[in-house]
Amino acid sequence: MPWKPVSEMDQKMRFVVECLRAEDPMTTLCERYGISRQTGYQLKRRYEAEGPSGLEERSRAPHQPGRVTAAELVVRIVDLRRRKPHWGPKKLLAVLGEADPSQPWPAHGTVSDLLRREGLSQPRRMRRRPLTVEQPFSAVTAANDAWCIDFKGRFRTKDATRCDPFTVTDAFSRYLLGVQIMAPTTGPVQAQMDALFREHGVPGAIRSDNGPPFASTGAGGLTRLSVRWAKMGIRLERIWPGKPQQNGRHERMHRTLKAEACNPPAATPAEQQARFELFRQEYNHERPHEALGQRQPAKLYLPSPRPFAEPPAEPDYGLDQVRRVRSTGEIRWSGELIFLSEALVGETVGIAERNDGHWLVRFAAVPLGLIDRRTGKLARFGPGRPPRPETAPQT
Repeated sequence: MPWKPVSEMDQKMRFVVECLRAEDPMTTLCERYGISRQTGYQLKRRYEAEGPSGLEERSRAPHQPGRVTAAELVVRIVDLRRRKPHWGPKKLLAVLGEADPSQPWPAHGTVSDLLRREGLSQPRRMRRRPLTVEQPFSAVTAANDAWCIDFKGRFRTKDATRCDPFTVTDAFSRYLLGVQIMAPTTGPVQAQMDALFREHGVPGAIRSDNGPPFASTGAGGLTRLSVRWAKMGIRLERIWPGKPQQNGRHERMHRTLKAEACNPPAATPAEQQARFELFRQEYNHERPHEALGQRQPAKLYLPSPRPFAEPPAEPDYGLDQVRRVRSTGEIRWSGELIFLSEALVGETVGIAERNDGHWLVRFAAVPLGLIDRRTGKLARFGPGRPPRPETAPQT
């Protein structure tokens, strides 16, 4: 017959029985059972006061938490959360701490638990994060180094009118330069961007996706709109298709815009545009941003030192050979017609011979393709993009 295991409760009872017999000193008994003298005396006192139930395991949790958030602070946190339902604990604490720095505000984890208990927060479903990609573009170290542009996903107002919000942010400060409902075509976008250039100056680069009217599948990925920007000396930066994380700071703004200004949509486009203006004011001047050390974008943004000016009639190509693009999108080279892009109709391009004998064709600073020295055929370049995230070198 196998031996039955001895439970912890049985060992405690045996210890107490031997202790009450007083046949051995307490020190000897405690050494025999492998416990300290303090534990031995404690078990004896509990048994004498409560009987066998006094030997049961007890919770070691304190009767009162060590640091309880004052009721006054709880009320202020909950009140601000109700007024700003889309702000998380860190933003709430940043605003409250700035308004009243003398108060011992709790940690953001404590505030998170508080909001959940009050029914003001729901746990977010955890998603597998993609691997970090290498910085795809030139480093952004100051305001106006790059502007990010995009059309937020279209939706309809309650009167069934389609809305396409065009958004522009400064990559460094996250400052929301503009959000305007418009048709996603060249004319309205050009007018809006020119207005922003006049108000804020010209950026060093414009970062966009690969859709019209920003980019195309033609040589250099140019469109009539990006041709204008290239002539103004603005660098064109485009993400890889299906890689929105390469413009992640702008996409993150879109998520906030959708939650706070589009859900639910307004009754009419005019009312929806009014919502966007209110959102832009709050986003730039009130809402703390974690990526900015809980500062507001307006505290970091400064106008560009490059004032707006209409682009020159033709880019300067130096010693390159110059050809004008015909109405068919073609140029004549060595007696042959070579198609470049309809976006360049009426513009001039520069052609320079390389060391290998092939000819590089460019528009302003945008390379368009190589003319093979043997066949005279053009191998077109696509839009300038960063290295693919899958093959980007590790830093």
